[in-house]
Amino acid sequence: MSTSPIQNQLTELQQEAVQAITTTDNLDNLEQFRIKYLGKKGQLSQILRGMGKLSPEERPQVGALANEVKEAIQGKLDNQKAALEKTQIETQIKAETLDVTMPGVSRPLGKVHPLNGVVDRVLDIFVGLGYTVATGPQVESDYYNFEALNTPADHPARDMQDTFYLPGGNLLRTHTSSVQIRYMENNEPPIRIIAPGRVYRRDTVDATHSAVFNQLELLAVDKGLKFTDLKGTIKEFLQRMFGDELPVQFRTSYFPFTEPSAEVDVQWKGKWLEVMGCGMVDPNVLKAVGYDPEVYSGFAAGFGVERFAMVLHQIDDIRRLYNSDLRFLTQF
Repeated sequence: MSTSPIQNQLTELQQEAVQAITTTDNLDNLEQFRIKYLGKKGQLSQILRGMGKLSPEERPQVGALANEVKEAIQGKLDNQKAALEKTQIETQIKAETLDVTMPGVSRPLGKVHPLNGVVDRVLDIFVGLGYTVATGPQVESDYYNFEALNTPADHPARDMQDTFYLPGGNLLRTHTSSVQIRYMENNEPPIRIIAPGRVYRRDTVDATHSAVFNQLELLAVDKGLKFTDLKGTIKEFLQRMFGDELPVQFRTSYFPFTEPSAEVDVQWKGKWLEVMGCGMVDPNVLKAVGYDPEVYSGFAAGFGVERFAMVLHQIDDIRRLYNSDLRFLTQF
């Protein structure tokens, strides 16, 4: 029995569709083939529009063949889609696989800089002694940096603390004593504070000096404080900081904001090294902040963090602390 032209078209369509679907490796292309062959306006629908010209005997045969062709194409589409999705997943898994046997990419942990370590250690000691941490601005007025600290404009002590002067009469502070003035203006005795911060002075840089350095100052104001209280506080602090074996001496000195005043030296590498200045708060300083010096007395002390770091870690040159040399810093 001969086949009709429409049956031949259906057979050719199946062969063409199966071949095209088998060779595609892209899900988007696969969807385009589904529309091309099985869509409402696809080739199968176009062929079946000619069934109206068939005889009643041919229509059942062509209809059955059309269903077989449709099922064959749809089955091939489903199988190819499943295969492509599986391949896509396997490729993604392979690309994203983490090999847990490979060495990890590590970042070295940072360490506390020796200067920060000293500051933290000092603050822990004084907070344990009942002191409060106070801070203030690095750019100061002449009043807070000098005048309120009993150092008027014509005072020779200013020559020892020459600094960087800014427009508008401001300057970079030469000590954190300015923090003490600001704190006393806003608080009533009794007072016990420790003030850390960076300070600036015109100084010749060498193995033990720097124009920019870090300082810590302490202040205590109360009724009946004496120089013996100051010495006891400093000795207790230095013993906790360096141990009982470190020799300490007090040496008479002068500061415009304390009277009497003293330098504190420690023995370092066989010689005495000045590490602190201290004294009883001058009555004029107490008057400047509104305290009655007949009722209250106080003591103060200040020291450079760098000097303490040098003694604590046996560092021979202060400039090593600023060079950011990891070979040096990783030792601490």
